[in-house]
Amino acid sequence: MQTKAGFAGSVGNTPLIRIDSLSDETGCEILGKAEFMNPGGSVKDRAALWIVREHEKSGSLKSGGTVVEGTAGNTGIGIVHVCNARGYKTVIYMPDNQSKEKVDILRTLGAEVRVVKAVPYADDMNYQKQAGRYAASIEGGVWANQFDNLANTQSHFESTGPEIWAQTDGKLDAFTCAVGTGGTISGISQYLKTQKNPPKIVLADPYGSALFNWVTTGEASMTPGPSITEGIGNSRITQNLATAKIDSAVQVHDTEMVKMVYRMLREDGWFFGSSTGINLCAAVKIAKEMGPGHTIVTILCDAGHKYQSTLFNPSFLVAKGLSTN
Repeated sequence: MQTKAGFAGSVGNTPLIRIDSLSDETGCEILGKAEFMNPGGSVKDRAALWIVREHEKSGSLKSGGTVVEGTAGNTGIGIVHVCNARGYKTVIYMPDNQSKEKVDILRTLGAEVRVVKAVPYADDMNYQKQAGRYAASIEGGVWANQFDNLANTQSHFESTGPEIWAQTDGKLDAFTCAVGTGGTISGISQYLKTQKNPPKIVLADPYGSALFNWVTTGEASMTPGPSITEGIGNSRITQNLATAKIDSAVQVHDTEMVKMVYRMLREDGWFFGSSTGINLCAAVKIAKEMGPGHTIVTILCDAGHKYQSTLFNPSFLVAKGLSTN
């Protein structure tokens, strides 16, 4: 009998899926790590589990304690799942520019959700900073701090990176993904770069972010935006991202991303969110640059059901000047 040990034991070991239409079109193997198949529904389940475990190991999180986090949604969802399974309370701060579905899911799971005005990180009322202050103010509270807590990077160094290498039999030419906290690209890149004949690591960035310029010019200056994507792009270099081993970067406009997610739905049967759309667009750009015969891996971050009021809402897209065709 083969079983998994509860929620924590179900995190990771996700399949690597060939994206047929994109692979056939480019002559490359474009493969997606199916992180939407984690039990909490996203790639962020890995970071959530490692962060909670790290607080337990350090002794800062004790029985009956409270985990507080500032999140665009998916990390919060992962944290609530992990905390429910381990007997902790959760308080989640979210900026008010995220989809209603994520707020509803968090509240259904039992989190106390505090939706606050979206302001830049430099502002003391930024949702992450509010979360940190609140955690410090309550007895038994800990701040997950996904952006600068290196347990985030460690989760992908110890799990996602080795899984990708094993699933490709070490035959991998490039890896790409978008960046929010930086943990995914950092942990995966650090692992892959230790291997013989390591792949090229490419950061995928939406417009309205500073990370493309940071990789290509060394200066974290903002590009024109904004983007309708949620949870990716950043105006600063987090402690997680600072440890990444990145070779280059590509930019993806929202017009490309929207067409990609609808193409996946109509041609391949996949219902993906906006971050995955950015990732797949980047993988296609890299494939065309490298030429046929290469293998490119990216992250399929989460499913599209959390974005029905935005990305999959025709009225929302029209208001943003975006088309699905």
